[in-house]
Amino acid sequence: MSIHLGRKNACRSPVPQLRIVRRIGLPPRSWDSHSGSTCPDVFELTDGRFAVIGAEKTAEVRQARPDMRELNRHEIVVVVDRRALACAKDFITDK
Repeated sequence: MSIHLGRKNACRSPVPQLRIVRRIGLPPRSWDSHSGSTCPDVFELTDGRFAVIGAEKTAEVRQARPDMRELNRHEIVVVVDRRALACAKDFITDK
């Protein structure tokens, strides 16, 4: 539910600027990426969330799984190589 107080977007909270704390896991070049520039990667953000670089595959996943929940306008499905997540998992703590 949205409450309007005369200004558009008056009820939206300010979005904090995303800042990367560190790469989670090993750099792509260390696990067989030839260029290191087009491989999946995982980063920890200052607010504890994670940023993931992967291939956008929303349409393909929707086609394979039509009962998938609705996505918000700002959401997409990203596919990440198993190796990227396996390299990252040992570096993620239960803060």
